[in-house]
Formats: sequence, C-alpha cells, structure tokens
Amino acid sequence: MLLTGAVSGVIAGLLGVGGGIVIVPVLEAVLEILGVDAAFRMHIAVATSLAVIIPTSISSAVAHNRRQSVDHGVVRSWSPFIFFGAVAGIVISASVSGRFLAGVFATIAAILAINMIAHFGDRKLGDDLPRSPLLPVLPFSIGTISTLMGIGGGSMTVPALTVYNRPIHLAVGTSALLGLVIAVPAAIGYIVTGWGNTLLPNGSFGYLNLFGFALITPTSVLFAPVGAKIAHAISRRRLSILFGLFLLTASIRMGYQAF
Repeated sequence: MLLTGAVSGVIAGLLGVGGGIVIVPVLEAVLEILGVDAAFRMHIAVATSLAVIIPTSISSAVAHNRRQSVDHGVVRSWSPFIFFGAVAGIVISASVSGRFLAGVFATIAAILAINMIAHFGDRKLGDDLPRSPLLPVLPFSIGTISTLMGIGGGSMTVPALTVYNRPIHLAVGTSALLGLVIAVPAAIGYIVTGWGNTLLPNGSFGYLNLFGFALITPTSVLFAPVGAKIAHAISRRRLSILFGLFLLTASIRMGYQAF
C-alpha cells in the first residue's frame, strides 16, 4: 500500500489525475486476496481511492499552481457541474454491482488510452472552449464517470482541455485541482451509502477502508510534487504516451475482472 501510494502520487503530479488509475486496480486485487465479498470489492476500492485523491489533488495542484499551470477560469466555470456530476455518480453507484463499476472503469479507460496513444488528442476542435447551452454536459459527465471509476477525472479532463487548445501542461495542472471537486462529494457519498453494511471488512467507514487510506495517503501526497516536476521536464508527446499506457494497463486489468 505504501508503494501503491508512491506510484499513484507520481502519476497524480505527472498526469493530472488523482492516482485512482493505480489505486483502484491494486486495492481491488488486495481485497480479493483477503477474501472480501466480490459484491463490495469495487465499491471499497473506488471509495478509498477517492478519499486518497483529496489530499493528493491538493498536493499536486499546489505544485502545478506554483508553475502557473492552472487555468482558474476553467476551474470556476466547470466546478459546479463537476460537483453535481459527482453527486449523480454516487446515486448510480448505490444501485449497481461491483462488476458494473469494473466494467465502467475498463471501458472508459480503454477508450481514453487509445485516444492518447494514437495521437488523436492533438486534433483541435476549436481555439477555445465552446460557449453553448450544451457546455455543462462535459464537466457533468466527467464528474459522474469519475465517481463511478474512483479517479480524479484527469483521464477525461486533460483530453477535453487539450482538444480545445489548452497546452497539456496547463490541462494537467487544471485537472489536478478539479480532481478535488470530484473527490470530496464522491468520497462522502460512498461513506454514506456504505454506512451500516455489516458485510464490509474491518476498518471500514462506510465503503471507505481506513487501513488502505492511512497507508496509501502519506506516500501519495509526498510523491505528487515529484510527478509535477517530471511533467515539466518532458515533452508533450511523451507525456501523452505515458498517460495512454497507464490507462491501457488499468483497463486490461479491470476488464478481466468485469468480463
């Protein structure tokens, strides 16, 4: 769990994600080894990942903000819709199975991985974010899907911003801060919906596992600035490829569990 936290922290700072892309698959595998009921493994992994994302996103966002790599205008305009999207994700998660959550994780991660590796992310849809009544649909969807996957939303926020002419380093930093908007309501929601479930393992606070949180969080927060430093030292294309490879790896692992 300490090593998982370190890796997730580096990835959080490097890619603008909350680290859940690593935490969720690893936690799910550990819970399986420990004999936790398959019906709740993904809920626990997702909830714990989202809780870890809160301090990790703060650490990562602060590091990127020091390098002036956060678009505060996007943060202000997207935050309300991302928040309500996260609430919608909690409502959905309360009535679906662990296999469904694993399937969502695998499918979305695979699509995004192909997008980043195949260089589709460099295709611009416009010089700036569109100003239309449909604009809220994008951040709302990011909030909902991220809550179901247990991630900070960077895997969708970064591509969404880059296709509208935001430099990838700015997109990564902005995504890190928006991850906080997703993680706080989503983590609280998973605690509430899992409250009182007597089938959950020891150390459970709703669906949040306190043992996993306590072990993963310190190293995740410690290593997030390291990832941010690396992000500003490598090229845009290499950053995109790394992003895609991590997503593809997680997709294959979770797809095996779901299907």
